Amino acid sequence: MDRAADAPEHLTQSADSTRVNDYDSFAQAYSAETENSLVNAYYERPAMLALAGDVAGRRILDAGCGTGPLSAALRDRGAVVTGIDASAEMLALARRRLGDDLALHLVDLRDRLPFADGAFDDVVASLVLHYLEDWGPTLAEMRRVLRPGGRLIASVDHPFVAYMISKPRPDYFATTGYDFNWMLNGRSVPMRFWRKPLHAMTDAFTTAGFRLSAISEPQPDPAARELFPDGFHDLSTKTTFLFFVLDVPPPAAGSVDESAVDNERSQNPPASTEHAQ
Repeated sequence: MDRAADAPEHLTQSADSTRVNDYDSFAQAYSAETENSLVNAYYERPAMLALAGDVAGRRILDAGCGTGPLSAALRDRGAVVTGIDASAEMLALARRRLGDDLALHLVDLRDRLPFADGAFDDVVASLVLHYLEDWGPTLAEMRRVLRPGGRLIASVDHPFVAYMISKPRPDYFATTGYDFNWMLNGRSVPMRFWRKPLHAMTDAFTTAGFRLSAISEPQPDPAARELFPDGFHDLSTKTTFLFFVLDVPPPAAGSVDESAVDNERSQNPPASTEHAQ
């Protein structure tokens, strides 16, 4: 699993669903496409960093780190970052970018995370949750590895996007999967996302034990106005992504904070059995 590229501009509606979301097969092309793109470099990543704020000294899990651009930006701002992704090829590219001083692990977000309870101050999930039909197990694991007072900062495909472009238009209130093709460097790659209504997203967060702190629909970085004049206007006037900040509430008075008991171990998250080389 990994973050999405500028999907709305590359949609066709008949993806080959036999090998959808196969990032290992197009990691290099994806990295080149999104490195400096309007939607990724001047909209989604700046928005995530703005929501994260001052991260100096914070232990951050980049869930679906891909080739590592967000991990690199967080590290450069003083965070202690651990990256996980389900694509070995994407992690290989991340290793080239990040060097050996940042932990990277091959992990599918549908599985149990190989970290102790309360191991992180923040989890960032950049354009990754919409690859999952059921958010419940993944959010529960993210909640588990966050300390009380920690944060989940997430971006997803805006639920209005698929609702507006799909024909026939789907039931807005249903969770529906949809297939499409991305064009990357002249190659068509099949993808599948899951669209949820807004209330289903917020219900999933609260069911997992998070408290909603902010919902954001930000504007792109003004620096992109001259670089992408046509695209900037389009991105400034239509829905693309939706951003959330979720807090882990502190324990109730008199209750035992289990993560505090394991605090020493959580300061140094254990290595995964599947470590990216």
